[in-house]
Amino acid sequence: MKNIFKFIYACLILSIVSCNDAIEIEQPGRLGAENAFQDVSDLRAGLLGAYNFLDTTNEIGLSAAMTDESNRGKDNGGQNNDEQNFNLNSSNGYVSGIWGSNYGAIGMANRVIQAAASIDPSEDPDEYDNILGQAHAIRAYAHFQILTYFSSDYTDDSALAGLLVTSPAEDIFESRARSTNGEFYTAISADLQTASDLINSSEGINFMGPDFVTALRARMSAYKGDYAMADTYAASLLANYPIADQAEYTAMFEDADFTEVIFNLQRSIGDSYDGQGTAGGGWAGSLFAFIDATASGGPFMEMSRAVFNILDGTDDVRLTRNLNVAESSIDTDYQNNDNYLNDDVLLVFKYPGGTQPLLNDLKVFRSSEMLLIRAEAAADANDFAAAAAFLKELRDARYGAPQALQSLNTQEDAFGAILDERRLELLFEGHRWVDLKRLGSRGNRGIDRDAKESENLASNISTSDYRFTLPIPLSETTANSGVDQNDGY
Repeated sequence: MKNIFKFIYACLILSIVSCNDAIEIEQPGRLGAENAFQDVSDLRAGLLGAYNFLDTTNEIGLSAAMTDESNRGKDNGGQNNDEQNFNLNSSNGYVSGIWGSNYGAIGMANRVIQAAASIDPSEDPDEYDNILGQAHAIRAYAHFQILTYFSSDYTDDSALAGLLVTSPAEDIFESRARSTNGEFYTAISADLQTASDLINSSEGINFMGPDFVTALRARMSAYKGDYAMADTYAASLLANYPIADQAEYTAMFEDADFTEVIFNLQRSIGDSYDGQGTAGGGWAGSLFAFIDATASGGPFMEMSRAVFNILDGTDDVRLTRNLNVAESSIDTDYQNNDNYLNDDVLLVFKYPGGTQPLLNDLKVFRSSEMLLIRAEAAADANDFAAAAAFLKELRDARYGAPQALQSLNTQEDAFGAILDERRLELLFEGHRWVDLKRLGSRGNRGIDRDAKESENLASNISTSDYRFTLPIPLSETTANSGVDQNDGY
């Protein structure tokens, strides 16, 4: 944990006043919370600093490259070659990014929570409570992200998750061991309860309000397999967040409609992520292209043929939202074309950018995910008719017309159909890797690459493979002698 806390002390806490030159720091901890935070407005600045660490582009990039969402583009110069061939190790950039961004958010949230105890809230008690509640919500979310990517089994409370950090480090050189899922779930639930008790108003979808707390509870309950609670939470959100129609769905990923968005990480020109386009860093579109989402925009990762073949020829709006149809080159005989990487060009269009190409907001929770969680809960309870009805509701909206009700007769049928729908609905949003890990065996689904795309890639891996759990980053294992590495690495 030394690696994380050095970074936090050097820049995070100072970000609310200045972090232009880390060499100004005389020693770790010189500027403590009692000096950096002196009133409620300082707490607000610290909270915004914690939000600034939250970023899902590493999750999106990892999932797209490791599974069956994307394939090498015509301008690929080796990008994601390791991930596409399932070569995953503790030096991987996505792995380090997921670990670092979430622990950065945890570290700053801890500073805000610690400092709040010494600040008089009477100048603005509602603002004070809102800030403190959101800091607990950020810490809960970031800890859950760590559990999601670094735990081997979400349903096993004894499995190791990550490093549970609920207070600022007194000693940045201390050695820390990993905590179990059970310990993580307990701490996350406590933070969410505190958040629920303190947050007294909604500041909109770019801040963590009561509906964010409910959405995280729904997702966490589903991952744990506690489907009764997952269904209750998801159903309560769907009462207030309708499923977007075709026009709204298209506009949503141009940041022009937020009908079904529950929580959103805003990205805009001039923010701290601007100018970090290549290979992520806040620009989701830059995970797939160098310049823009056109044929001349340097596409180095494209929509996989396996996904395109499912959507091709349908009225599903997810085709035109995820693929730049006008600029793509569709080779109808790609199976027999040895030059198909240059001739069959499937341009990702989920994040085309608005005022800045490739720069769009990151949708973290949407009502369609809640509907799919309800389908999972129904499948788990052997209510296959209800599961099919939930899937039909989503498909009706995406096709813009009533669709056939699927015949689901077993849990395998139902979870397979749910995985198929999640594959399309949450495409390029960072869910596929997690979904296959947690539900692949229940739905008899795995990584599904097109045979042509697999010719020059490593053979497939099972969803039970150790690489469906990320390694603890090398930077952490080198600096922290107390942390255990995950099996296989």
